[in-house]
Amino acid sequence: MTDIHNDVLEDDDFDTVLSPDIDFAGTLTFEKSFLVRGKINGEIDATGILLIDENAIVEADIRADKVIIRGLVKGNITAAERIEITQTGRLEGNINSPEINIETGCVFNGKCTMTQKTLL
Repeated sequence: MTDIHNDVLEDDDFDTVLSPDIDFAGTLTFEKSFLVRGKINGEIDATGILLIDENAIVEADIRADKVIIRGLVKGNITAAERIEITQTGRLEGNINSPEINIETGCVFNGKCTMTQKTLL
């Protein structure tokens, strides 16, 4: 079973929240947990948990420790530890991670590569 428990994550679990009314373009770099509810266009390079919430739209290549997708992501994802695509999640891109959880009902169009656990 999952060690992230994405169904119980709340705003208080995240150091930073990108609210629904924010559109960010560029390279986003962070070291702690980050919750996306708005739009990101560019690139994400991070450590910690990245959660893309249900109404969020991310058009970016992503490198992070753990990635949880509940919204829409267009781009390739490399996770050092784990990637989860929930039943509301949509991913158009390739994934590369040692652990991958894809729930029934999600949409995933891309290639999946499982690797050994490494540090980014």
